[in-house]
Amino acid sequence: MRTPEPAGGAVADENGGRVLVVDDDDFIADAVLMAMRHAGYEAIKIDNGRAAIDAVGHFQPDIVILDVMLPDLDGIEVCGEIRASGSDVPILFLSARDGTEDTIQGLSAGGDDYLTKPFAVAELLARVRAILRRTADLRRHTKSRLSCGDVEIDTQTREVRRGGTLVGLTSTEFDLFRYLMVNIGRVLTKGELLEAVWSYDFGGNPNLLETYVSYLRRKLDPLGPPLIHTVRGVGYMLRLPEKTL
Repeated sequence: MRTPEPAGGAVADENGGRVLVVDDDDFIADAVLMAMRHAGYEAIKIDNGRAAIDAVGHFQPDIVILDVMLPDLDGIEVCGEIRASGSDVPILFLSARDGTEDTIQGLSAGGDDYLTKPFAVAELLARVRAILRRTADLRRHTKSRLSCGDVEIDTQTREVRRGGTLVGLTSTEFDLFRYLMVNIGRVLTKGELLEAVWSYDFGGNPNLLETYVSYLRRKLDPLGPPLIHTVRGVGYMLRLPEKTL
């Protein structure tokens, strides 16, 4: 495994934040922990899945950096239990498994990002900052409620309802759907959506956006007519059924 690169001249992020590092490899965990603290975050490390689930409750992190291969539960199971508890804390997976199916499995379990080992600490920091930035931006949004037709979004509680039914979305699913909602009726390119929701280029993961659109459709379409439409060769748009306009 390549030694993670040092953070170099990183400076403290002005907003800080709490980072939970979950990895049973002391070398990796300590390198990530040091990098996070050097960047201005309050960070702790945990070396097993059960303790990580407990730590989400008492440490209340702003983001979890989660290894997939742990000695008790694997990271996918840990993520599933965190989501089942009702927490939408962003989860960034670290894993030596680099297959597309592994990435999709992690995202399907409720993860927000997936970074393969070996990795550069500078890239990890960039991804952590991007996730925390978009989370903070959304929570600072002045309009706490958005509604269109039978769909309602509360940007403070991060709840989505359709026809009065609560729709359980992961943090990234919510961010994507909210961006579509505030741009209802406008065609959004794939590049624009990737930049708005993930804040950096996912060139190595070309199917990521399509995967998340699929997740949203799977959760929203059973409650009414389709909302998210594919514009071939361009991207996507959210359009209400004509009878509700």
